Amino acid sequence: MSHTEILRNFPHSAPDGYSYEVQDHNTRTVRIVLNHHCKYDYNLGKQVKTVWGFYNPKKKLYYAPINYDRVGDVVDIKNTTKYTAMPLMV
Repeated sequence: MSHTEILRNFPHSAPDGYSYEVQDHNTRTVRIVLNHHCKYDYNLGKQVKTVWGFYNPKKKLYYAPINYDRVGDVVDIKNTTKYTAMPLMV
């Protein structure tokens, strides 16, 4: 499955001022990144990126991030937001 297909099938729409990007992570998963399009003084005007979460295209599973490089637990996409795959506390 291509990165374009993954984004096309992604259930969230990027918030205003943001966009999603898919990056190769390892042989099984891809990283879904949330790009911030506003400029931050602390970053000298460079674009800021945060990890939304991870996705396994073969198993069709989403994972919460532990950090930018580490895959966490499987999450139900219904318990995520357009900003993060970290599960909501209910």
